[in-house]
Amino acid sequence: MTLGVLAVLGMAFVMFAGFWTDWLWYRSVDYSSVFTTTLWTKIGLFFVFGLLMAAAVGLNIWLAHRLRPPLSAMSMEQQSLDRYRMGIAPYKKWLLLGLMALVGLIAGASASSQWRTWLMWVNGVPFGQKDPQFKLDVSFYAFDLPWYRFLLGFGFAAAIISLIAAALTHYLYGGLRITSPGARATAAATGHLSVLLGLFVTLKAVAYWLDRYGLAVKSSDFKATGNWTGLRYVDANAYLPAKTILFCIAVICALLFFATLWRRTWQLPLIGFGLLVLSAVLIGGLYPAIVQQFQVKPNEQAKETPYIEKNIEATRKAYGIDGVKVDNIAGTGENGSAEQQRDQAESIASYRLNDPNVVSPTFQQLEQERKYYQFPTTLDIDRYNGQDTIIGLRELNLDRVDKKNWINQHFIYTHGYGAIAAKGTEIQEGSDGSPAFTEQGLPTTGTLNEGYQQRIYFGEKTTQYSIVGGPQKELDYEEGGGQKTYTYEGKGGIDLSNPLNRAAYATVFSEPQMLYSGAIGDGSKILYNRTPKDRVEAVAPWLTIDGDAYPAVIGKRVVWIVDAYTTTNGYPYASRTTLGTTTTDALTDDDSQRAVVAQQNQVNYIRNSVKATVDAYDGTVTLYTWDEKDPVLKTWKKAFPGTVKAKSDIPAELKEHLRYPQDLFKVQREQLGVYHVTNADQFYNASDVWQVPNDPTSRDRVAVPPYYLSLEMPGDDRQRFSLTTTFTPSGRPNLSAYMAVDADATSDQYGTMRLLRVTGESEVDGPVQWQSKLSSIPAVQEFTRNAETSKSNMIYGNLLAVPMDSGFLYVEPIYVQGSNAEYPLLKKVAVSYGGKTAFEDTLDEALNKVFGAEGSGTEPPDEGGDEGDDPSEPPTTSDPTVQEALEDAQKAFEDGQKALKDGDWEAYGRAQSDLEDALRRAEEAEAKAGGTGNGGQASDDSQASDKNQASDKGTASG
Repeated sequence: MTLGVLAVLGMAFVMFAGFWTDWLWYRSVDYSSVFTTTLWTKIGLFFVFGLLMAAAVGLNIWLAHRLRPPLSAMSMEQQSLDRYRMGIAPYKKWLLLGLMALVGLIAGASASSQWRTWLMWVNGVPFGQKDPQFKLDVSFYAFDLPWYRFLLGFGFAAAIISLIAAALTHYLYGGLRITSPGARATAAATGHLSVLLGLFVTLKAVAYWLDRYGLAVKSSDFKATGNWTGLRYVDANAYLPAKTILFCIAVICALLFFATLWRRTWQLPLIGFGLLVLSAVLIGGLYPAIVQQFQVKPNEQAKETPYIEKNIEATRKAYGIDGVKVDNIAGTGENGSAEQQRDQAESIASYRLNDPNVVSPTFQQLEQERKYYQFPTTLDIDRYNGQDTIIGLRELNLDRVDKKNWINQHFIYTHGYGAIAAKGTEIQEGSDGSPAFTEQGLPTTGTLNEGYQQRIYFGEKTTQYSIVGGPQKELDYEEGGGQKTYTYEGKGGIDLSNPLNRAAYATVFSEPQMLYSGAIGDGSKILYNRTPKDRVEAVAPWLTIDGDAYPAVIGKRVVWIVDAYTTTNGYPYASRTTLGTTTTDALTDDDSQRAVVAQQNQVNYIRNSVKATVDAYDGTVTLYTWDEKDPVLKTWKKAFPGTVKAKSDIPAELKEHLRYPQDLFKVQREQLGVYHVTNADQFYNASDVWQVPNDPTSRDRVAVPPYYLSLEMPGDDRQRFSLTTTFTPSGRPNLSAYMAVDADATSDQYGTMRLLRVTGESEVDGPVQWQSKLSSIPAVQEFTRNAETSKSNMIYGNLLAVPMDSGFLYVEPIYVQGSNAEYPLLKKVAVSYGGKTAFEDTLDEALNKVFGAEGSGTEPPDEGGDEGDDPSEPPTTSDPTVQEALEDAQKAFEDGQKALKDGDWEAYGRAQSDLEDALRRAEEAEAKAGGTGNGGQASDDSQASDKNQASDKGTASG
C-alpha cells in the first residue's frame, strides 16, 4: 500500500512539475497570458466535449438497459447469456461510469487539440474578399468551416459509439436476437436504434451540405499544373448539384428512420438507406465521371477556362504575388560602348565576393579564438554603415569542451562571446584572400556599436540548459593565458533558490544533482529554451517561423531577428504548397536551424505578418506587427490581446536591419513559376512554366538559394538591398526570367517585386549552363589541375546574376582550400557578360577583360612602391638577430610568389607559414633588444620600420 501511494504521488508530482515549469517559463518571458489562454481553452474543450461524449454514450446505454424486455419473454438464446448478466450485475454502475469516463477522456483529449480551430472560429475577422462561387467571405473557409467539420466529426463519433454501445446492451438484455426464430428486435430496441441511425443519417445530410462549400478548397490533380485547388467544371456542374440532391435524399432517409417510432418496422428506413447508398454511387460518383468523360474532355480548355481564371486570381492574391511588376529584357548585352558598360558594371551592384555559405570555416579558423566556440555553417547577410556585411556570432559549442561534466557543461561554459563581421564585397587588403573584417577579436573591436553587450546566452547553437547567477562563477573568456570569470546579471531565467522550483526542474530535466548541488544558491537561475526559433514558437504557437534567424547589433545589445508568418490552407481557389519542401534549397541541408523541416503542413495563404526579436543576453522576446492588414493576424491578436506590439513601436535602428524573409520569397517564387501566366489558355497549355534552377555549385540536385544583393534594377536610380532569384524554362537550362524584391524595410518600395522576362531571340545561359561552360575554359581547367596536383580543394562561391542594360552579368568568386589549411581563401573571380567570360585574380581585372576597358574608378597598380625602395632587396638593420629574421622573411616571400605563379597551393601555404614565423622572430628580437639597454631603445624606431617594410612585402602577395 505504501509503495502504491508513493508511486501515485510520484506520478502526480511529475505531471505537476511539467505544468509548473511551463508556467514559470512563460511568466519569466512576460507571456503568461499565452499560457493561461491556451491552458483554459484546452481545459474547456476537454471538459465540454468529454462530458458530451460521456453523456451521449452513457445515456444510450442506460436507455437500452431501461428498455430491456422482461426475462420471461427472452428466448433460449438470450437465456444463455444469463451468466454474463449475472456476472456484471453487481458492477453495472461502475462499469457504466468507467466506460463513460474512458470515452470522455478520449473525446476530451481529441477536442483539446483543436484549441487553435476554436480560437480562430470565435475570434475570426472578415477578409473583405468573397469567393467567386458561393459569394461567402474568405473567413468562412479559413475560420468557420474547419470548426464545423470538427463538430461534424465529433457528432459522427458520438453517434457511432452510442449506436454500438446501445446495440450491445440491447443484445445482452434480450432486445436484439440473432439466431432465435421470430422477431429480431423488440419494438423498444427498434425505435431506439432507429433514432440513432436517423441521427447518423442526419449528420450525413449536414456533411453533404458542407461538402458543397468544401469544393472551393478541395485539392485535386490537374494535368496542366499537377496541383489544383477549387472548383472545376465537373465540380460546379456535377458534384455541386449531386451534393445538393444527396443532401435532400439524406434528409428524407433520416425522417424515415425517425418514423419508426410510430411505425415499428425497418422496411421504409432500409429502403431509404438503400436509396441513399445507390444515389451516392450513381449521382455522387458515376454522374460526375460521365460529365468529365463526355462533356469536359472533348472541349476541356473551353470548359475549364472560367475556373482557371478564378484559380489564377485567387492564388496570386493568397501568396501576395498579384502586384509583381513585369518587364522584358532582351538578354543580348549589346547596348552602349565598352567604357560605358564597364562603368555601369562597377556601379550597378555591390558584388558579394565573400560567400556566407563558404567563408564560415574562414571565420572559424581566424576568429574562433577557442575551440569551444563555433560559428554557424552559413553566415548571415546584413547592412552596416550602408555596406553589405557578413555577420556571425561566436556561439558556445559544448561538444568541444575538453572536460565534460555536469558543472562544466551547465555552470562554467554558459555563453558565447561577440559578433564577428566582415565586408561582403571586399577581401583584406594585402591578404592571401581572407575577408576584410570590420569587427573581430575577443572581446571584439571594430565598427559595430561600441560597448555593446557581447555575451551570447541565447543562440542557434545553444540547446542545453545553463544555471547562472549563483555562487558558481562562469567562464567569460580567456585572455593572455588567463581566464576571466563572470556572473550573469540579466533578467532572463527562472529562480532556483526556491526548493519547489529546484525539485520541479530536477524532475523535468531528470537531474537529481539539482536538489543538493552546492553550486546552486541565492541568485541562481536556470536558462533553457534558448534558441530564437524555440522561444518565438513558444510565446506565439500560432505562428509559422522562418528557417533563418539572423543576428544584429542594435544599440548596446545583440538581438536575433526572426521572421514569422500567419498561414491558412482554407483560401478558396488558391493552390496549395508544402512549406517544408518549398523552402528547401542548397543552404538548408547543412544547417538544421535553417531548414523548415517541421513545417510539412500544406498552406495556400501566407503573410509575413510578424517581426520578432530575441535578446541574445537575457532572452527577451518581442513581437511586432508587420502586416497590419492581415486578417489572420488580427484574429490571433483578438485571441491573445497584448502579445503583439504595434508596427509603430518598432525602433528605427531595428528597422534598418529588417529585411524581406527568405522562406516567404521561396514560396512566392515557386508559385510564380506557374502563376506568372495570367492568360487562362496559356496557363492550360502549360507552355510557359518556369522552374528554379538547381544550384550549379552544389553536388546535390537542390534549388539555388535566393541571394541578398544590393543592386540597381533597370529603371531605378540607385542600388537597393534586394533578394534575387533566377528562373529557367521547365526542363531547359537557359535563363527565362529574373526576379528581385526590395528587401530593405526602410525603403518606401519594400516588398515591391520586379520580374524581368527574357524575350530576346538568342538564348541566355542559365546558372547551370553557365557553370558548365566556365568549367570548360582552359584557364579554369589549368587552375583546377593545379589545385588537384597540390591536393587543394577548389570551391565555387555564390553565382550572382545581375541584370545590366539588355543583358545579364554573372559574377562568381572561386576559393581554394589548401591541403594544409583549414579554411578557404578567395583566389579568383569569374565574370561573364554578352558571351564573354573572364577568369582573373580580382573582380576589377575580370571586369576589365570582359568589357575590354578599365573602369573610371580603377586605379593603376603600384609597380615600384615608394621611391627608394627596392623590392628585390631585404631591408637592413644593425641587430644581427633581426637581420637574420628579415632575410628569412624575404626568402619566404619570394618562395610564396613563385608558388603563387605556379599554382602550387601547398607550397604557397608553407611559404606563408615561414613568412609569419620569420616576422614573429623579428618582432620578438626587436622587443628583446628594446628592453636590454639604451642602445636597444635607440634602435626601436629603425627596427620597427625595417620589420614593417618586410611585413608589407609579405602581405603584398595577396
